[in-house]
Amino acid sequence: MILDRFRLDGKVAIVTGAGRGIGRGSALAFADVGGDVVCAARTEEQVRETAAEAEKRGVRALPVVCDVSQRDQLESLVETTVRELGRVDILVNNVGGTMPKPLLRTSESFFNEAFQFNVTTAFLLSRLAIPHMLESGGGSIVNISSAAGRLPIPGFVAYGTAKAAMSHMTKVMAHEIAPAVRVNSIAVGATLTSALAPFLDDDAKARMESLTPMASLGEVDDIASAVLFLASPASRWVTGKSFEIDGGQEASNWPFETS
Repeated sequence: MILDRFRLDGKVAIVTGAGRGIGRGSALAFADVGGDVVCAARTEEQVRETAAEAEKRGVRALPVVCDVSQRDQLESLVETTVRELGRVDILVNNVGGTMPKPLLRTSESFFNEAFQFNVTTAFLLSRLAIPHMLESGGGSIVNISSAAGRLPIPGFVAYGTAKAAMSHMTKVMAHEIAPAVRVNSIAVGATLTSALAPFLDDDAKARMESLTPMASLGEVDDIASAVLFLASPASRWVTGKSFEIDGGQEASNWPFETS
């Protein structure tokens, strides 16, 4: 059956930012199809809750407190995964985000920090995980990028540039490590998560929806479904690509002034 190609039985996935939002949704999607998951994030209570929910699906789930900006914690994350679950097959580089700031108020340090947090951390964790994927016979990396990386949105020069770099990094990595490990990214549009919630009231939400061709904002499962596709054998012939999961955006739907 075609649905069998989405199964992850016997596979082990690391998901960063798994305490909430897209990371949590992706971890639970993997658990729904039989994949064991390592739920990594900075907040212990959140990763424990996600792991407990994943285990209800009948899989092994490991909560790991991890700050991706700390190299030693990334190393420990991979080492703990291999020690406790025996292998690494899938990596979802989900952690990221930078607050909007006008171009002329974006300092060099702010710009560099955005790049480090959104790109360098994903590069380093991928480099640490890939050797273990090769030992297991191959794997899949899914990088969570953003529509801000391809659309000119005022106020997002740091974040947007970093996410554009992540999308290109995805392509370069994929071509270098193929065919054993596939690497793809998702350019996520405005999605209803706790990261977007501080900006939204009913009026702002309505304005954003009116600027989106599909007339709604994304939901976590819209993104998690795409993550599952790219992580699973269903996408075995796909690598080096960026998938635009954004409600059809070809222009910004960000309705706020950046001060």
